[in-house]
Amino acid sequence: MRRRRRKQPEGENHERWLISYADFITLLFAFFVVLYSSAQVDKRRVGQLAIAIQVAFQQMGVFDASNTRPAVANSEPMPFSNVQMVENQERVQSMGRLVNAPRGELGESPDRADLNEIQRQLKTALAGQIEKHTVSVTPTKEGIVVSLREMGFFDSGSASLRPEAEPTLADFVRVIGPRRIRVRIEGHTDNVPIHNTRFASNWELSTARATEIIKLLITRYGIAPSRLSASGYSEFYPVASNVTLEGRAMNRRIDLVILNSQTDSAPPVSVKAPGDSSQTP
Repeated sequence: MRRRRRKQPEGENHERWLISYADFITLLFAFFVVLYSSAQVDKRRVGQLAIAIQVAFQQMGVFDASNTRPAVANSEPMPFSNVQMVENQERVQSMGRLVNAPRGELGESPDRADLNEIQRQLKTALAGQIEKHTVSVTPTKEGIVVSLREMGFFDSGSASLRPEAEPTLADFVRVIGPRRIRVRIEGHTDNVPIHNTRFASNWELSTARATEIIKLLITRYGIAPSRLSASGYSEFYPVASNVTLEGRAMNRRIDLVILNSQTDSAPPVSVKAPGDSSQTP
């Protein structure tokens, strides 16, 4: 006797197929969302795409039959023009933190003619030291460089100016003191390492010599501190080869750099002779 096969309810296979189809579509949807999000930087655009796909699938009745509905972002993306403007602004601000904007116009300084006169007066005032090769006066793009060689102004390894060298500094101040010009004091050494009880390196020696000149210009000759600056360059800006004794002697120097630009104001300076204890007006 044959058994009658139980007839499955109509629509059962259709519902099972619908559930499997929904799971497949959900996985496919998630796959495309992952692919798109991995290729985009703006997450809000990913959310906008996901919303569009989700609405389309809901209209098909797929997500209502599935329990694995993903959550998506619901915020509007920033327009591309706004994004570009923000990125450009941030880039400009970053560059502004690294590079200072130039002030004024480039080109020959308007003080050039006056510097020519200053150079002439310095060569006249320092003629004796120039003849002895302890001082040199050289025009540069920055201004005028008055170089004081170590052999005439400092003992080896010392930052104290020799007393007999102070008249040279006084002659220098007589020329530049009354003028509204800035001066940068630069210390330079040769490449022979130094290590004594006071200075552990040539960096310290070159800087100490520059600041010693600064101190004398302020306290003894009354130069306004706002007109002065000091730098120590150690051995790294030589004017001659360090291979020979003569070259190393030329590299051990103090450069008084008279700069092109002027300060806003600077009172005239009356120079005292060394040893004069009277106050500078």
